[in-house]
Amino acid sequence: MNALAPTFEAIGLSAQKGEQWLFENIGFTLHAGTWLQVQGDNGSGKTTLLRMLAGLSRSPTGSVRWCNDNIRDEPEGFHRALMYLGHQLGLKEELSALENLGVASHMAQQVLHTPRALAALGGLGLEGREHLPLRVLSQGQKRRVALAKLMSLTSSLWILDEPFVALDGQGLAVLLAAMQAHLGQGGMLIYTSHQSVDLGDIPGWALRLTA
Repeated sequence: MNALAPTFEAIGLSAQKGEQWLFENIGFTLHAGTWLQVQGDNGSGKTTLLRMLAGLSRSPTGSVRWCNDNIRDEPEGFHRALMYLGHQLGLKEELSALENLGVASHMAQQVLHTPRALAALGGLGLEGREHLPLRVLSQGQKRRVALAKLMSLTSSLWILDEPFVALDGQGLAVLLAAMQAHLGQGGMLIYTSHQSVDLGDIPGWALRLTA
């Protein structure tokens, strides 16, 4: 895999539901330090597109490329660079929030920096709950544990499906600051949100899907 000048590219993606096309011929190129917001009404295919971009489902047309390589040809290198947050959080109910971050770091072949992980959990409103098993937390709190992975691990590409859901003002500010820091360090960001998000003067644009 070519590690120079990383780019993330979608070429001619499409999705169909029954006889209806959700979207056709979707394409873009994302460079280091830039973001893309996928917009659209419910049912327009936002989650479907994000899952294609993360390599979790296939488009009947086109391709997705990381550093000029098709992600189907180089899946391991791509997934090492990726942090994906979808509706399924990928957490273990019997483990604590901190233990879940440890599992995530192991799977990413990284070493968890515990003070950094605790700061992330605390900033997202989970101070005092770091060592509780996830099964006793609310769904919103579990989602915050998943978000804490963004601030605890190092990944080049973030793909986030409605990351601001169930966050209070403090949590929203913490996540927004994490996004800005990620982009400022040369990371890439793709996200969906029904909320208005201000990423300042960091370059990026919106892609709107129409059902």
